[in-house]
Amino acid sequence: MAAAPAAVTVPLGVLLRREVTKERMERPDVLCGEASRVRKGEDFTLLRADAGQRVAGDPSTSFSVFALFDGHNGSGAAIYAKQNLLNNVLSAIPTCLSREEWLAVLPRALVVAFVKTDKDFQAVAETSGTTVTFVIIDEWVVTVASVGDSRCILESADGSVYYLSADHRFDSNPEEAERVTACGSKVGRMDVVGGPQVGPLRCWPGGLCLSRSIGDLDVGECIIAVPHVKQVKLSNAGGRIIIASDGVWDDLTCETALDCSRGFPSDIAANRIVNEAIRPRGIRDDTTCIVIDILPPEKLAPSPPKRQGKIAFNNMFRRKSPDVPFKADREYAEPDVVEEIFEDGSAMLSKR
Repeated sequence: MAAAPAAVTVPLGVLLRREVTKERMERPDVLCGEASRVRKGEDFTLLRADAGQRVAGDPSTSFSVFALFDGHNGSGAAIYAKQNLLNNVLSAIPTCLSREEWLAVLPRALVVAFVKTDKDFQAVAETSGTTVTFVIIDEWVVTVASVGDSRCILESADGSVYYLSADHRFDSNPEEAERVTACGSKVGRMDVVGGPQVGPLRCWPGGLCLSRSIGDLDVGECIIAVPHVKQVKLSNAGGRIIIASDGVWDDLTCETALDCSRGFPSDIAANRIVNEAIRPRGIRDDTTCIVIDILPPEKLAPSPPKRQGKIAFNNMFRRKSPDVPFKADREYAEPDVVEEIFEDGSAMLSKR
């Protein structure tokens, strides 16, 4: 008679990690707050905690969308992008996909939607433009697409802070300045007759200080609508996302924005950030902030982080190949770890 197989002993650590993995499958609560101070009336937001369902008729497949559109030279491009961008994203996603497949194609769908929205806006024949920071939250996975300088940051449950967007200002992005120069435009400061060059770096013709936007039909083909896209997965401890226009970031660092709002509910946090931004110099530009809390179920407010975090820049994430499929059930997920799934900031559509 054959001997009975020996019992397999599972280490306690593995069992605990499996329990964490099970907890991660619970849907988080997504709470949002918004605050704004108006100077020009060119900032617009899209706040949809229940933006749609991956599977029609199944509430358990719902996802959230939050976006900020900071217009310039008029509000036309910002309004048009607010009205059309989400539909263009959803139209670019094939039907009948599993959640893993849906998340895997989402970055490409966002690129397609940004470019289509920009192209369609050309028919409107307006010269306005807009930055866009577009956030999609599906359970614990956050996907951000951005053009311009409306920054999006994430503070994880352990207090670490991550940039989820890229600044497309010439002053802060030498690679974009080189790209636009190679494309045939000139990048430089404004010339004052009989005096030195002043102000931020701008693209000429047009005088735009951003290298990527939707709209801006009068500045040439060097200014593009191809977004930087980043996709991350939070632990089941959750985190806080802050999206704000340059009216905030011109006067506040990320650390200051988080410090003045930490521990407050999202609506109060957004107001505190805006008030802190306009306190030194008053309202000099439209100043808008969106705060999103991704919380474990039934947790009504974020707890202060376990430790004060330090800024963790984009390149501190461990890069993953876009060819690696998304795994929703990672067997040995670690608690309080923000995991990068995808990032691509290339300006070349052929590389997407």
